[in-house]
Amino acid sequence: MADGGGASQGAIARAEGLIDTLAEAAPRIEAARELPDDVLAAMHNARLFRLLLPKRLGGDELDLVGFAEAIEAIAKGDASAAWVASQGGGCAMAAAYLAHDAADRWFGPANAVLAWGAGIQGKATPVEGGYRVTGKWAFASGSRHATLLGGHSYVVDQAGQPILRADGSRLDRTLLVRREQAEIDDNWQVLGLCGTGSDGFALADAFVPEEDTIDRENPAERTEDGALYRFAATLVYGVGFAALQLGVARTMLDDLRQLAMTKTPRGVSVSLKENPVFQQTLARLEARLRAARAYLLSMSAEVYANAEATGEVSIDDRTSMKLASTHVIHEAVEVSMAAYRAAGSTAIFKSGPFERRLRDAMTASQQTQGRPQNFVTLGRILMDLEPDTTAFI
Repeated sequence: MADGGGASQGAIARAEGLIDTLAEAAPRIEAARELPDDVLAAMHNARLFRLLLPKRLGGDELDLVGFAEAIEAIAKGDASAAWVASQGGGCAMAAAYLAHDAADRWFGPANAVLAWGAGIQGKATPVEGGYRVTGKWAFASGSRHATLLGGHSYVVDQAGQPILRADGSRLDRTLLVRREQAEIDDNWQVLGLCGTGSDGFALADAFVPEEDTIDRENPAERTEDGALYRFAATLVYGVGFAALQLGVARTMLDDLRQLAMTKTPRGVSVSLKENPVFQQTLARLEARLRAARAYLLSMSAEVYANAEATGEVSIDDRTSMKLASTHVIHEAVEVSMAAYRAAGSTAIFKSGPFERRLRDAMTASQQTQGRPQNFVTLGRILMDLEPDTTAFI
């Protein structure tokens, strides 16, 4: 790994140091539907929003393995905190596409967090010195504590007609604005990951200077040379969200084992601990989770090493990484669901350790990184067919 493990180990240790704090605060995080001030301050002090920020800006610039292990650790404490750390990490990679003075201005402050909405939902019209942008974006995770927002937008001319790239595809840019410039839509009323504050936001004819915009698909705009920034943010999000699921499942299995030490189900003569059916269930779930974790970390290490060696991320490596992250998301969610069921009626109580975590795992699994359609795209590539989309690889 590029840093010899030093930066990764430091970041992982900082994340692990907050597990108990986050676990204790989890009910408050969910009730507030955002990170409470003390939790946010603790995460900033541990620099958990700077995991993927360039080293030049005081970030860790972690490799994929280090990022996965740090997010996994955060998720053991609270899934919402892990989600916004992962999302914020991927968004911070935008700094690698900004000129240094703009990156310093946006990401230099220690509390800097970028949140952006899902998909290309805005329209940006070129004007002198920049763009006029209008649009509405949803799922801006972490927007309540963000200092800046990003709106992915198609570029259109004065008549509203699309401007195209050389290959004929529609040109788009991501435009960065201060959070207070946007109108926030408090619409995050959901089943799980309640504390991510993934609200929507809108901009109406806002002027954005050219230097505060990026084209995430144009390598020519990259201003950082690290191997990390050869990866599309979508691939890195996949690693982070898979790691989140591993952290949730790990905690649920640990809590299940602890429960089995004392619980004797009603109408059963032996405790869970002494029940051969339960023993087999626990062992199989443990094997599945360990295998999923090993798959994610080994593939992350392999693909990152290739990027360091070649300076690029091949279609084969992108496919391998997406296959690993999608599979691990599905596998870890199934482990969490099985742990919930194995806990019996104990699992249904909000005061216990299972109910909220299952809702978090199920909600996280609905994001595009875990959608079953990914396997169709990947299967087509594996059979040398044209992919149905390249948007997520």
